[in-house]
Amino acid sequence: MANHFSALKRARQTETKTAVNRANKSRMRTALRSLRTAIAQGDQATAENSYKEAVSVLDKSAKKGVIHKNTASRYKSRLAARVKKVAAKA
Repeated sequence: MANHFSALKRARQTETKTAVNRANKSRMRTALRSLRTAIAQGDQATAENSYKEAVSVLDKSAKKGVIHKNTASRYKSRLAARVKKVAAKA
């Protein structure tokens, strides 16, 4: 356990930041899961709406440093291709 005041403050800050990052990552995973479910079901309208929400969540996660911006871009690109494929089937 930390002994100095600065180390105690650092420990408090780490706990707060960890909680925020965990919440953001959870929100991101939930959005991606709902999108993948919509794609698996083949529902075009739901997939497109879920894609818009997932893109927003991914951009916010990248902005806040939860994931790297290139990782967010890669996710968006691959998911867009899958949503497009669902739209082509319908």
